[in-house]
Amino acid sequence: MSKPTLDPKIGPSRALKGLAGAALVALTAGCAVGPDFHRPAAPAVSGYLPPSAGEAALDDVRVGAQVSAEWWTLFKSPALNALVAQALKANPDLQAARAALRAAQETYLAQRGALLPTVDASYNVTREQASATPAPPLTSSVNLFTLHTAQLNIGYTLDVFGGIRRQTESVKAQAEQQRYETEAAYLTLTTNVVAAAIQEASLRDQVEATQAIIGSDRQVLAIIRRQFELGQVARADVVAQEALVAQAEQTLPPLEKQLALQRDLIADLTGRFPSDAPAERVDLATLALPDSLPLSLPSDLVNQRPDIRAAEANLHAASALIGVAVANRLPSLTLSANAGGAATRFADLFNAGNRFWGLAAGVSQPIFEGGALLHRQRAAVAAFDQAGAQYRSTVLAAFQNVADTLQALQADARGLDAATTAQIRTDESLTIARRQLELGQVTGVTVRLAEQASASARVARVQAAASRFADATALFQALGGGWWNRH
Repeated sequence: MSKPTLDPKIGPSRALKGLAGAALVALTAGCAVGPDFHRPAAPAVSGYLPPSAGEAALDDVRVGAQVSAEWWTLFKSPALNALVAQALKANPDLQAARAALRAAQETYLAQRGALLPTVDASYNVTREQASATPAPPLTSSVNLFTLHTAQLNIGYTLDVFGGIRRQTESVKAQAEQQRYETEAAYLTLTTNVVAAAIQEASLRDQVEATQAIIGSDRQVLAIIRRQFELGQVARADVVAQEALVAQAEQTLPPLEKQLALQRDLIADLTGRFPSDAPAERVDLATLALPDSLPLSLPSDLVNQRPDIRAAEANLHAASALIGVAVANRLPSLTLSANAGGAATRFADLFNAGNRFWGLAAGVSQPIFEGGALLHRQRAAVAAFDQAGAQYRSTVLAAFQNVADTLQALQADARGLDAATTAQIRTDESLTIARRQLELGQVTGVTVRLAEQASASARVARVQAAASRFADATALFQALGGGWWNRH
């Protein structure tokens, strides 16, 4: 396509101004093809649980309360706060997520440049010896010369149908998605640290309880051995107690193994090597649950959960890509201009006779590409449908998470009360049985049964207390972690 001719009275400055004006008109007046994105409406539900077991039945939950951005501080454990602070500072996964967010934001800013004209400047200098046979290249008829050329090039693709704007919209949505994925990484890290610290404290208490039981079993074994020496019990009673001691000792190594692995996990979460694990230790007995746990309204959950917001941003990006696919099937219009000068001396580059300029316009329309553009548009629509289904799945999973934690907290409260009562009663029974054994009123079998009941009750209480703290942590995670209160 040949360049259009222009009135010689039109100078390069007026031509460039005209190109800029045309670009401005295209930016402000053009329409964007494809669907305009609208945020999905919040689910039309009033609660998380069935009416028969609704939120009103929870004594320690306050519906509509705000979630603290530093929710882990509500457990009132300085050691736990220190572990979370170390993880937020040094965890490489969180650092990677933050770096990915910066990359996504820069990619969006780079994409925005596609909406503006491109401007390039160039300068070339050549030393040339031309043949005398053809016409001399210069008006001075000099065959040996140095040529200086300076040029400014401006190009612009008019976004008449909004394809570039839709592409920019998609990239912006992808940056938003990465933002919420970073928030999700932050939330996952903090909850993992808290859960790991609680589990480590639980295992440490279980180890201590098991060691105490082993010590008690050995004391009973010593008593039974003395009674055997006095002829008060049979050899079978001694062997039975020795077997009980061995069984209790057998339960200790697996607990110690789990405890060591949990310490390694905490080291990893805080960005440390296992050989340099944090010195902080969380004690289960010093942890405190808040007087009331927050519970966001269902209509607020879709705004608070970072995974839901990330899925929404993904849906937005897929919507914009439909517009990109539609625009690719429509005509495209480009404008370009250049201006500069050429001279044998640098000082003469922009003299009146050495200046040059040009304007060009072009339009292209896809005619036949084997149906590729149509199928790409259909693929974009299918990808949007897929993103919509993924969004709905994420919302359903989020509501399930909240419901699960609420029901778990209900069961935890009852379980902890029952476990506490059981431990008190079995400890009393064991104390009585040991006193009776010393007086010869009962056999070792009675003591062994009391010991087993006491040991089981003590471990069950530790596990019940840890489960309640863990499920409270899960509730904070299920509600989104309060990231919106951090900014």
